Amino acid sequence: MTTHRPVFLELWRIRLPIPAVVSILHRVSGVLMVLSIPVFAWLFAQALASPAGFAASAAFLGHPLVQLVLVVMAWALLHHLIAGVRYLVIDLGLGVDRPTARGTAWTALAAALVLTLVVAGGMVL
Repeated sequence: MTTHRPVFLELWRIRLPIPAVVSILHRVSGVLMVLSIPVFAWLFAQALASPAGFAASAAFLGHPLVQLVLVVMAWALLHHLIAGVRYLVIDLGLGVDRPTARGTAWTALAAALVLTLVVAGGMVL
């Protein structure tokens, strides 16, 4: 008997449903936030230590690459918050049918991106 099962998985060819993508991004955003805690704690402590420490922290945060990282962290926070509220609502038994779950997943993705752009625009000003 011959089977047509794949020998290996090509992960880039698998089409995940949008609720699965939101779930994976929820986990990724949580990991990013946890990993950033020591860096932000160090910057906060340095900024509170002295005026020179504050100036050094401000100079570090003013670097364009660091600002890009801050925008990514803003996305992580906003996506994690919005998707988390979505999961709390799902835990209440609301929006568990397939069309509603897809709609709320798209809404969570779009809302996080739009709010991230708003935050990034505020960083530029």
